[in-house]
Amino acid sequence: MRSVNRIASLLLATALLVGGTLVAVQALLLALHRPAPLDPTGWLDALSGTRWRDPGVQAVAGGTVLLGLAILVAQLRPWTPVRLRTDDRDGWHLHRRSVERRLADAASAVPGVRRARVRVRRRGGQWRPRVRATGDPAARAEIEYAVHQELHRLTAPRSGHIDVRLQPRRRPA
Repeated sequence: MRSVNRIASLLLATALLVGGTLVAVQALLLALHRPAPLDPTGWLDALSGTRWRDPGVQAVAGGTVLLGLAILVAQLRPWTPVRLRTDDRDGWHLHRRSVERRLADAASAVPGVRRARVRVRRRGGQWRPRVRATGDPAARAEIEYAVHQELHRLTAPRSGHIDVRLQPRRRPA
């Protein structure tokens, strides 16, 4: 979401900069009694002659409303955090992807486990890791222990339940 916010901010800043520069140049040229790049009577007549019933006006208004609603929905959607707070008192943070990689490495280090993927969500003050791996289903307890140990090494807040889903390894045909 950060990149969408940056692009939207860049577009808004560019529009404001171009519009502000155009208004400043227009005012300066009018103050010097020079011909202005925008004819104030022409656009005033065009705007005063435009009605809401015109299909072009309705299309632009509808598109603007839909774009505004899409931006609002995108901003209200709960996005996964980039940083995870380690402790409420000290203000330290860890990058979520780094934590996920470390936990995936810890889960993959368990014998009989291959291709572990971890997603970390935060609910309140707790981290909720979700482990997806391929391997022996009997290794579930060892994976939970390894992930708990790695969370302890990272000084993470107490994690509640660790969701571990193991898919059995496929045998070659």
